[in-house]
Amino acid sequence: MTDTVAEHHKGSTAANVGEMFLDRVRLTPSWEAFRQPVGEGEWKSYTWGETGDLVVSWAAGLLALGVEPEQRVGIASSTRLEWVWADLANMCAGAATTTLYQSTPAEDVAYILNDSDTGIVFVEDRTQLDKLMSVRAEIPSLRRVIMLTDADAADGDVVISVADLAAKGEELLASDPDAVKNRVQSIRPDSLATLIYTSGTTGKPKGVRLTHKNWVYEGDAMDSLGVLRSDDLEYLWLPLAHSFGKVLISGQLKVGFAAAVDGRVDRLVEHLGQVQPTFIAAVPRIFEKVYGTIQTMQEREGGVKYRIFQWAEGVGAAAGAARREGRSPGALTNIQLGLADRLVYSKIRARMGGRVRYFVSGSAPLSGEIAEWFDNVGLIILEGYGLTETSAFTFVNRPHNYSFGTVGEPAPGTEVKIAEDGEILVKGPGVMEGYHNLPEQTAEVFNDEGWFHTGDIGEITSDGLLKITDRKKDLIKTSGGKYVAPQSIEVKFKAACPYASNIVVHGDGRNFVSALVTLDEASIKVWADEHGISGSYADIVSHPKTKEMVGKHIDEVNKQLPRWETVKRFEILPQDLTIESGELTPSLKVKRKVVEQKYADVLDGFYT
Repeated sequence: MTDTVAEHHKGSTAANVGEMFLDRVRLTPSWEAFRQPVGEGEWKSYTWGETGDLVVSWAAGLLALGVEPEQRVGIASSTRLEWVWADLANMCAGAATTTLYQSTPAEDVAYILNDSDTGIVFVEDRTQLDKLMSVRAEIPSLRRVIMLTDADAADGDVVISVADLAAKGEELLASDPDAVKNRVQSIRPDSLATLIYTSGTTGKPKGVRLTHKNWVYEGDAMDSLGVLRSDDLEYLWLPLAHSFGKVLISGQLKVGFAAAVDGRVDRLVEHLGQVQPTFIAAVPRIFEKVYGTIQTMQEREGGVKYRIFQWAEGVGAAAGAARREGRSPGALTNIQLGLADRLVYSKIRARMGGRVRYFVSGSAPLSGEIAEWFDNVGLIILEGYGLTETSAFTFVNRPHNYSFGTVGEPAPGTEVKIAEDGEILVKGPGVMEGYHNLPEQTAEVFNDEGWFHTGDIGEITSDGLLKITDRKKDLIKTSGGKYVAPQSIEVKFKAACPYASNIVVHGDGRNFVSALVTLDEASIKVWADEHGISGSYADIVSHPKTKEMVGKHIDEVNKQLPRWETVKRFEILPQDLTIESGELTPSLKVKRKVVEQKYADVLDGFYT
């Protein structure tokens, strides 16, 4: 890096995201900005200067296509570097990005593009193009499609390639070199930057209106924590159509670190070894899967290796508890910890690339037990909390002040208070402008004093950290009048059972609590081989031995619960929940109502 670290902090807060980006390019043009996979084990790197040239040409291309300020331009793509470039081009052209998951069904694509009045859409490939074109007649606002890949699908008219877009941009810049710069300077802080449509677990998706000042604030707030460093390397795999993935770009623009971008979850572990990132943000399911895989793998080894692993876990737990309580573990424990680290923990860290300073977890509750286990290994997970409506980063644990089971302190500049019924209310620069075309629904979530109602129940600890109890709408009230927080039970089960994938706790209006369980296919097949069970996933989960094993873990959880919260009946489903089936959101959260409706017969059977 030829540019100085001090120089990257120069300048006042930007007025908009386009200015943030152009400031980053100007201040650190030779620093690495991004990497993307280009072959097996190979990654191509781009500097901020190179990124600036490409993005400005795309932005100019959008201007040449007649894009006006705040006009919606969609992106229908998985997480890849071209998604980032397209979004930055939108920001520099003064457009507003309408996000679409690659898994969004065609009918929802039509609804979202119509509701947002989107005129241009970047699509990832032929699959996304075919889906879009199948509903094009239902989207009168759509006038142009831009291919991020598969350039041969372009027809040169309605469908063009990004090379065509860049060529249009270069032609415009030749006659008006300051076209993009002038557009950026005209963007107001309260101009619409992004429309993110909520997953729609009930009813039609709602478009969350996020402005330039929302994203600029998020970048400033992340930078002010002093946790992110300009020499960090992030592995970015989260869905960029989701606010959790999107907010990380704001932090990157402000701080200047590099990001390796690839959304293929099945390549995650392999790529961590290649990229060797220093930090990664993920949803709890990823940490649960890593934890479960390591536990089952070590158990399968058996013998001396498994006993060494169990001994190391005990040493790590003792040392971790002492560290978190602010006391010395003692000389003997420190000696044992050094040996445990050499024999076990260093190998686990190596699987994560060997350089991770910390993970960030968000989007759903993370088990405190799993977080402690990672901490004992030497891989701290900083759990945070936020909603699409609050631009994602609203609370986070800090490395110098964290407590497992909490989501930490508010972001600098954000206020919080707890309502009489326990609902978490927030106010600050990250809170949305409102729901698109839905003034009544917007009014419902803001009170007269401007506080945003999150819909989550929680409490603030004596240390000033926020603890989430459950979603307000997910709280169960049994027929006996007892309230049950299902997420709390679900998190405990995932920590107790290393084979767990998903669990849905049920019991609203019922006389006891029950559950639907799914198991991780890879892990349970290994377990089945060891226990003499063969066949498909459905065959394995229906076997009496499997139900007995899961039942023991349910019993383990029940011992931690008051009587009215204990799970009395459960069923292992014949297939896991998936995004494609509509049972999970793209950020891997369970659509509780969808699952309960789909398996209503099973649930009703518990109570007959």
